[in-house]
Amino acid sequence: MKYIITLIVLISIGLIIYGFTLDASQEALSHRYIGSGTFGLFLLAMPLFLIKESKGKKFKDYMLTDENVRKMQGKEPRNTDNQDTPKK
Repeated sequence: MKYIITLIVLISIGLIIYGFTLDASQEALSHRYIGSGTFGLFLLAMPLFLIKESKGKKFKDYMLTDENVRKMQGKEPRNTDNQDTPKK
């Protein structure tokens, strides 16, 4: 998977560079190469990379909830009075 993503990125960058090097007489063709390279980077390579890197990770750990902010600050999570369970 890593090599496929790398190959897509290299081909996409090559297409974009080639699109910029074409002269003005082939403007429509140069736009097509640049657009194809951009498509490859942002709609193929980036989602594949994110899927590969996010396997086995909990998205809850990356959310900025009140509990996680307090953990980052080194404070204990706060309990309000209505959340305590009465002890018998």
